[in-house]
This record gives sequence, structure tokens and C-alpha cells, in this order.
Amino acid sequence: MKKSYQSLEDNPTNNMKQVIYCGLTSKIYSLCIVLLLTFSTTLIAQEGDPVNGKSLFNSNCAACHKLDKPMTGPALRNVEARLADEEGLDREWLSAWIRNSSSLIKAGDAYANKIYNEYNGVAMTAFPQLSDQDISDILAYTAAPAPAPVVVDGPKGEPVDQGGVSNNLILGALALLFALLAMALVLVRRTLNRFADAKGIDVVTENKRLPIWKAFAQNQFLVLVTSIFFLLASGYFVYGYLMQVGVDQGYEPVQPIHYSHRIHAGDNGIDCKYCHSSARVSKTSGIPSLNVCMNCHKSISEVAPETLAEGEEFGVNYDAEIQKLYDAVGWDGTAYTGEAQPVKWIRIHNLPDFAYFNHSQHVTVGGIECQTCHGPVEEMEIMYQHAPLTMGWCINCHRETNVKVKDNEYYTKIHEELSKKYGVEQLTAAQMGGLECGKCHY
Repeated sequence: MKKSYQSLEDNPTNNMKQVIYCGLTSKIYSLCIVLLLTFSTTLIAQEGDPVNGKSLFNSNCAACHKLDKPMTGPALRNVEARLADEEGLDREWLSAWIRNSSSLIKAGDAYANKIYNEYNGVAMTAFPQLSDQDISDILAYTAAPAPAPVVVDGPKGEPVDQGGVSNNLILGALALLFALLAMALVLVRRTLNRFADAKGIDVVTENKRLPIWKAFAQNQFLVLVTSIFFLLASGYFVYGYLMQVGVDQGYEPVQPIHYSHRIHAGDNGIDCKYCHSSARVSKTSGIPSLNVCMNCHKSISEVAPETLAEGEEFGVNYDAEIQKLYDAVGWDGTAYTGEAQPVKWIRIHNLPDFAYFNHSQHVTVGGIECQTCHGPVEEMEIMYQHAPLTMGWCINCHRETNVKVKDNEYYTKIHEELSKKYGVEQLTAAQMGGLECGKCHY
């Protein structure tokens, strides 16, 4: 007799089927989750993060590439889409090129050799450290649309109307006002003269006085005092004029290539001695060679739109000035052409030949900041002579400036002797011989 079961669950066969079914369902479900996560991760990796991509681009690619303009290497805006459409190359090829371009060139890849030959046989730096996600982020940044240009000028270079009142209009209104006032005074005088005539008053007779030059000539004391005053005043102004001969304080020449110290030393915080490196070790600070400029401007051919707008306030187009630099060094954007041209810089600070000044003695030994003599350079759009650079100005500085003798073995012995002589701990440059004629005149 067959055994009966109270319910379906009591059947061992059904239980076994249920266990197998549940196990298969669980595995299929887990597999679907894994596939879904893998697909999602791949999708995210393909999309990339343009914000992180910008940081990676600036630290790894910007030295040789721009987005919208060729430089040492080609422009990279929409590079992935362009290579796919024009050359049929996918991201796998791009990743291999980025990580080791030389291997593709040696393997005989047609497009790799084409790019290599087109850009003067300069091999691209290998970046094996970049992960797939890093490359995706960089490509996402290069795929971002170009920002809309900032309109600085109106059509044909005319300034944009800011809605203000024209200066010419204000001056015209003032001129008209003064003309009306002058007419009113003339009419008032005529009216008063008519009233005087009607009443029989002789205006000319009543107001007749002795001419001022006759009154002055009759008073000899006044003549003497006035003569002495004019002689003293003339001597004062002649002396002041002669003392300004050779003093070019405020001299602000226009240079052949506009250089903004406000941007370089101020906004970008570039140390003065990076460009004027000889100031540390030489008598003169030196004019930086254009190669120093190209250390940065090989990668910087144009400025940000906001900076370009600032330049318009000074009547300067910074991008055009950078192009002047390229013309001078013979740089066509990708390589040096050898067609260099000298730049005729105009000297701003100039001491007489009989005056000796050593930059290294002040900058390296004395620890004097550049701004002490040259003023707030970091705020100057156009460099100008801040100090008078006269003998009196130098002497006052020597009298007021304490010499920095701490941790300076050069001054150890002389500091001990002069401190006892003057009875002070801090010594000025004047107390250490800074006023001797032979220090500056030889």
C-alpha cells in the first residue's frame, strides 16, 4: 500500500526539487547582480569624470597639448570621437598610445607613425601609471564643449557701451554753461551802465584810480621787498630744477613687448629672482632671456577670458603680446623655426657711471627685498621707476637700515668690535662704513 502524505511539502521528491530550484535561482540572481554591477562600472568608466580629468590633463598633458590649438602635440578637443570617425581607432588604441606610444611606433602602426613624423619625430611621454579610469576621465574632459568666448569689444574693435555719460558731453555742457554766464555778466553790466546814465552818474570819473604800476613805482620799499622775493623764489626754482637733472623717478617707457608684472609677480606669485636670477650673484639684475619666458609660454599661448578683459582696461591684448614673444624667439606653436629676432628693451633704472651698486651685496648678503627699491612691483601693470635713486635717498637708507648680522659669519668679528664702539646691539649700514665715499665712488 502506497504511503500517503498529508501535504505536498511532506513529499521528499518535491523537497529535493525545491532545493535544487532555489539554488539555481539564487545563482542566477547573483550572476545577474554581478553582470549588472560590471556593466554599471564599465558604463561609469566610459563616461568618466571631466572634473578629475581636467586635473589629470593639467598635470600630465598640458605641457605639450592644448584642447583647441596644436602645440608640441596635436589639439585634443574631442580626440576620441575624431579618431573613431576619421581613422576608425577605438579607446583601446588610445589607451595603448597614451601608456606607451613608442611601442606602437616600433610595431609599425600606420597612424602612430603618421603622428610621430608630423610632429618632428618627437615621441610622446609614456604614462603607464594612468589607469583605465584616469584615461576615461581625461577623455571626458577633452570631450567637453568649448566655452563660449567672452566679448570684450564691440563690432570692429569699438568699446562696448557701458551706459555711462560721455566725457565729451559733460565738457560740452560745462562750456555752454560758462558761455551763458559770461553773456549774463555782460548784460548785467550794460544794464547798470544805463541806470547810471539815466541818473547822471559819471561811472568812469568816480571809479578812476591811479594805475597799479605807477602806485608800485612810487613806493620804493615795496619795490625792494618784491625784488628780493622774486630773487629768492627764482633761486629756489632754479636749484630745484637743476637737482632733478638725471632723476627719472616715475619714468614709465612703453616696451616693445608688453609685460605685466601685476600678472606675473602679483597674480601668479612668480619670484622676482626667477626671471632676474643674476641679482643673486652679480652686480646687475640682468634682463631675462626670452628662453626664460618660454619656460612657461611654450605651453601658455593665450590667457583666460577674464584676464583678457582686464588687459582691455589698459589697452593691451595679452594674446597679441604673447604672439610677439613667439615671433621674437621663432616659435610657430609646435617647434622653433630658427628665425629669431632681437627685442629692443628700454632700460628703466639707470645709475650714473660714477656710482657703484651691487645687487648681490644687497639681495644675497643684505637680504633686502626687491620692493624696497623698486616699489610694489607686484601691482604694476607697466614697470616704472619707483624711487628717485639719488645719492641722498641711498644715504638715508644706509642711515636707517640695520644690517642683518644674525647667522652671517661675514659680519661676526666686525659686529662685535663696532657694537662696543657705538654701544648698540643693532648696527646700521652707515655705522659699518656705508657713508664712506669710496664705497660707491671709485
